[in-house]
Amino acid sequence: MKKIGQFFYLVWWYIRTRFFGKKIPLQTVLFISDKCNLACKHCSVYNKTNPHVSTYAQVKEHLEYAYKLGSRFVDLEGGEVMIWRDGDYRINDLIDLAREVGFFSVTITTNAQLPFTGSHADSIWVSLDGYGEFHEEIRGKGTFARLEKNIATADHKHLSVNMVVNKLNYTSVEKTIQYAKDNPAIEMISINFYTPFPGAENLTLDKELRLQVIDKVIEMKRAGYPIMNSVSGLKLMKHNNFKRRCWVTNFIYPDGRKAGCAGEDTGICDDCGLCMAGEMNALFNFKPDTIFAGLKLRM
Repeated sequence: MKKIGQFFYLVWWYIRTRFFGKKIPLQTVLFISDKCNLACKHCSVYNKTNPHVSTYAQVKEHLEYAYKLGSRFVDLEGGEVMIWRDGDYRINDLIDLAREVGFFSVTITTNAQLPFTGSHADSIWVSLDGYGEFHEEIRGKGTFARLEKNIATADHKHLSVNMVVNKLNYTSVEKTIQYAKDNPAIEMISINFYTPFPGAENLTLDKELRLQVIDKVIEMKRAGYPIMNSVSGLKLMKHNNFKRRCWVTNFIYPDGRKAGCAGEDTGICDDCGLCMAGEMNALFNFKPDTIFAGLKLRM
């Protein structure tokens, strides 16, 4: 009955937003901290000198705010979520809190440098930026071995990996997708592209290389590799020329700001590599493969 109620909420949400023009967010990305245990070359989130760390009470306030807006899926992100602390509270307490508020599912994103066995999350995304040395070129020596160990011991049925493609790792895309397919602990892989947020090193692929990578990802998707992105969404990311509906996701940043996508706020949409933008457009245009991918991911 619970799943049926959730399904009908999604149908009602779609009708209100698609046909009546209501801008109701469906998912929330809640950054609980910008404190991290790594300093990755492509990252614009971590704050090494004066990190913001939300308290349990602040996270509760943010969750209740997002739920009242209409959001029903929440992604808890950092910084690094596994190092979050507030007294005796740990990340599992925030996951449980989100469900108490009413969210349908709760996702965490981690760099997998610490164990996360026993996670209460409905799904876990691990940041994997290439196979072996490619990952370590971006995230530091020893990070791939720790990631492999913690993925292997996580014992979670919905653990997936996300790759951010940039100038340093684009030649590793095919091998990384193969690695995800061959690893029994990994359910899916998501592909995104480096987006040049202010303060991060410029590692953006040129357009020709990006097209080549997307064509390879589409080819592997059609061959049956466990790629989360839909073909319809990937095709849109080739040119980035489509109506954006990024309001489907609302963002709450580590300092408590409630705003839209940081890329939109900084005027870099033309260089956006966040493939969820393409997925949202394809969803609104009722592309069957995108709808199926979304239901598989969230439900």
